[in-house]
Amino acid sequence: MGLVLVLLLGGVAWAGGVALTGGVASGVPGCSPGCECDADSALCRTGGPAAPRPLPPRLAALSLIGWRVPVLSEGAFADTPDLQLLLITGGRLGTIGDGAFAGLVLLEYLFLEDNDIGSIVPSALRGLRGLRHLSLANNRLETLPRGLFQGLETLTQLDLRGNPFVCDCRLRWLVTWLGGAAPPPSEAGRCRGPPQHQGTPLAQLQPRDFQCMASELRPFQSLPFSSLAAEPFGQGGQVGVALAQPFAGACALLEWDQLGGRFRAPTVVNGSSPVACHPLQLGGTFLLVVAQLAGGSSVWRRAGGPGSPFVLLQTLGTGRLRRPHAVASARLGGQWYLGVADSSKGGTSTVFRWGGRGFYPHQALRPWHRDTHLEFLELGGRPAMVVCSGGRRPLVYRWSGGSFAPHTDIPHVPDVYAAKHFRLRGHVFLCLTRFLGDAKVMRWEGSMFREVQQVPARGSMVFQPLTLANQRYVILGNDFAPTRLFRLGERGPLEAAQELLLPTPRAFVPVTVGHRHFLVAASFRGATQIYRHVTVDLGD
Repeated sequence: MGLVLVLLLGGVAWAGGVALTGGVASGVPGCSPGCECDADSALCRTGGPAAPRPLPPRLAALSLIGWRVPVLSEGAFADTPDLQLLLITGGRLGTIGDGAFAGLVLLEYLFLEDNDIGSIVPSALRGLRGLRHLSLANNRLETLPRGLFQGLETLTQLDLRGNPFVCDCRLRWLVTWLGGAAPPPSEAGRCRGPPQHQGTPLAQLQPRDFQCMASELRPFQSLPFSSLAAEPFGQGGQVGVALAQPFAGACALLEWDQLGGRFRAPTVVNGSSPVACHPLQLGGTFLLVVAQLAGGSSVWRRAGGPGSPFVLLQTLGTGRLRRPHAVASARLGGQWYLGVADSSKGGTSTVFRWGGRGFYPHQALRPWHRDTHLEFLELGGRPAMVVCSGGRRPLVYRWSGGSFAPHTDIPHVPDVYAAKHFRLRGHVFLCLTRFLGDAKVMRWEGSMFREVQQVPARGSMVFQPLTLANQRYVILGNDFAPTRLFRLGERGPLEAAQELLLPTPRAFVPVTVGHRHFLVAASFRGATQIYRHVTVDLGD
């Protein structure tokens, strides 16, 4: 039996040259109400919510005009296995489900046009091994699932025109498929978006036109202890992270275990409520500055190479440091300096200078008694320092004559908890953390910092820029909401990239081990978390 084509011309259906004008064709049993049938074909107008039944079992052609079917489910046409042509048009098909055309091994022509189809599952066309012509024209398909045409070895004609395709990574597979089709489809459709591809025929795109590589953080290891601060170190070719653990009364040195393929903390320096454990390599000497809430702050020296114990070198800032809150270091004019922010009412934030055998007081900063953080940086080619304090605006100091002199403050941002800087396109930027207000990104304009972006951040204690796997990020930790990872682009503001469920985050440190990249996240009231930075192909 030859193929019978069913067409609608002037409101009359034609099947193999025979007009189907109404009612059930005489002598044709099993024709569903509302359908017009002869021995080889059937035309059904305006129905639903499923495919019509019963129908003559030996049908070669079936046309459904104006049918409304929310989901075309598996085996919808199993009762008509001899179909060679199926036309569904002018209605509404919400979704083409799994195996919707199962059993139609003889089907060669499938027209699903003008049906407001919104989605198709990858296995919808499963089993159509003889299909030659497929039309999905004039629907509302924004994408097609990868693998949709798998097994359709005989398909030679494809019509996708009239769909609002979003030509992103989800359609890269289709562009690749179209490039290998012979002959190439003449009606493959056009892109509705994104803007750079709007109006472009899909057949003219190349796989290289899609930027589908993306990065994300994935949980790697959870450590069974909390930590308040985290700072990186390197010694003897090994890298690690110094973690301050006030509840445990210790500084733990986290290092990579090559044999175990995990991080562990084989070295611990015991103390009393340490809030900062600042590692510092001075030539061949590895130091650890331990700032504590009680028992006095101190400097420890490692007796040998990696893995060797620490010995006490000196107490630090006796009489000056009452409640140290943060520690930073910098090399200025060939000398090493150590800055300690003190948040007590009776203490004084102090800059110390390395004297060969220890750190000695060099400069007491302007008294305020509520300093929470200090950051060394360079402004206009000169060393500078930003000091953050509760109840007042951050103060910018500049290096002059061997000491730091107050230069200016940062307006409109009182109660800044911490400031972290980064450089981009020759400019210096500050990330300011405010627990009771928006976090802000500021840019140095030659004599003062000006705001360039603000980020909602109520409940945040850390707003930290960092580089991970040669990619630049800014992380906003929050005590009451997910931690947010922002991508730092070369041109524009921060772009949201990922959210992490991390309780009470306080610091983040990137660590590279061989070709693997990790992020250590200190959590004040939860487990210290380690994430692995991975690159994924969104087009797969």
